[in-house]
Amino acid sequence: MSETRLDLRGLKCPLPVLRTRKVLARAAPGAVVVVECTDPLAAIDIPNLLRETGDHLESREIVAGYEAFRIRKRVS
Repeated sequence: MSETRLDLRGLKCPLPVLRTRKVLARAAPGAVVVVECTDPLAAIDIPNLLRETGDHLESREIVAGYEAFRIRKRVS
């Protein structure tokens, strides 16, 4: 299954989490979404969103000045 990349660099809270929520709501079960953010609050907001939705944070890393969250849409 392919992954969707969501470039949210430069956006400020609450836009990264709102756009991530929108993409996850439309994603197929098991789909992977990679979210790229520069907003420091995303480190708190994205994991909180995933606790709410039940989706899984597979990895989180800092890459060249931005943070990348690899999320897998819950299967059921």
